[in-house]
Amino acid sequence: MGYKALEIRPMLYTKQMEETIRFYVETLQFELCEMVSEWGWAKLEKDKVVIMLSTPNEHLHFSKPSFTGSLYLYVSDALQIWQSVRDKVEICYPIEDFHYGMREFGIFDNNGYLLQFGSPLPTVPDGRNQRLE
Repeated sequence: MGYKALEIRPMLYTKQMEETIRFYVETLQFELCEMVSEWGWAKLEKDKVVIMLSTPNEHLHFSKPSFTGSLYLYVSDALQIWQSVRDKVEICYPIEDFHYGMREFGIFDNNGYLLQFGSPLPTVPDGRNQRLE
């Protein structure tokens, strides 16, 4: 195929639009960039990450959010974010250093969507990864 994929912008369904916007803005420091109330739609941004929210259409059989995967946010400093949000959110797994060179943690948003945050482990002068104590 001869096309170029430019980016992905996930669309999360929610019946709690105001609460969801508040979670992403107040807890995760996203910015509400656009909102069209009559469409039940909003766009949130944090640096290069864009998440769209939508109230489910009537033709969808939507009782509660379900997603078989997660949204993985590759960030500059997972530890800093962890320290900022850990007492404000439902935790899936706490921050941990993984053998594949990433420091990451997982939380749930107010709808139950799994959000994972990861950053490369810092390196020490000899080039080895610096791990959490």
